[in-house]
Amino acid sequence: MTTSLPAPLPARGDHPFAALFAGEKPFPALPAVDHYAGAEKLLRKALTLQQELGPVFDITGDCEDGAPAGLEAEHAAQIAALAASAENRHGRLGARIHDITHPHWRRDLEILLAGADGRLAYITLPKARGAADATAQIDALRQIEARLGLAPIPAHILIETHGALREVWRIAALPGVESLDFGLMDFVSAHRGAIPDAAMKSPGQFEHPLIVRAKTEIAAAALANGIVPSHNVTTALTDPAIVARDALRARNEFGYLRMWSIHPAQIRPILAAMQPGHEETEEAAAILIAAQDAAWGPIQRHGRLHDRASYRYYWTLLERAYNTSTAVPNEAIQRFFDPPR
Repeated sequence: MTTSLPAPLPARGDHPFAALFAGEKPFPALPAVDHYAGAEKLLRKALTLQQELGPVFDITGDCEDGAPAGLEAEHAAQIAALAASAENRHGRLGARIHDITHPHWRRDLEILLAGADGRLAYITLPKARGAADATAQIDALRQIEARLGLAPIPAHILIETHGALREVWRIAALPGVESLDFGLMDFVSAHRGAIPDAAMKSPGQFEHPLIVRAKTEIAAAALANGIVPSHNVTTALTDPAIVARDALRARNEFGYLRMWSIHPAQIRPILAAMQPGHEETEEAAAILIAAQDAAWGPIQRHGRLHDRASYRYYWTLLERAYNTSTAVPNEAIQRFFDPPR
């Protein structure tokens, strides 16, 4: 069984999710960092760090760009073995397979699913040219799972082609999709030099109109369909200030709730940038506790009216704080989360 982040208590009718989101599907409680690694040595290093920090970041074993040409099967088998091993303590190791034009993509799925003992957190599907490509790969994933007697694994879809961006709302609505990830560098390259390489790094990636359009459309489609938008990498590998600034802009200006990491030094800055502040976390907890005590009717706090509309906002903030290891008041943990940290 895959181990996920601690989930909100689902049963009580006065719990925020039951009271405020009745009839809606649960929003995925994904870690705020998706760390990519290809080589076995780097994957083991990432798993060691994950054991130290806890399940506050995911690890994606890269069977696409990380696989040596001609050794695709061996590489996928290594990632599957790591997923099944005791090193994958939190069950937060996923895998990216080859794209649908590559002859090995289906074999990637077969090797990964057969060897991982049901412990892959997700499968990432790259370079979809549109909804049909994403659908075909998800269908193949479901067929292999059924044959092996496995529960469905969430799919993460990379949006990095013109066609995928054109059909991003259809892709976001596909069953089983948990995240839309923006592939900045492939997207820029797909423009045949019309976008300068400055748009692959900051500040250009947040200012070029075609990149801004892509990022906002992906985030809007993901959030409207109840899935997580995941931001592209920062190419400044070991400068924590640049990484943190990029993560803050992705979160605060574009609505991204998750971001890729490609170096262990990027994990902590991204996580810190994605965490809500201490004061807003304390305020959210206080408002929700008072609202629960008022049976989710309107309340006043510091001269301001709060009702179910604002409660929904503060619940998502508090849940994000909890899932990014922000300090949450003990009373809120006892009321709303299980198990307590």
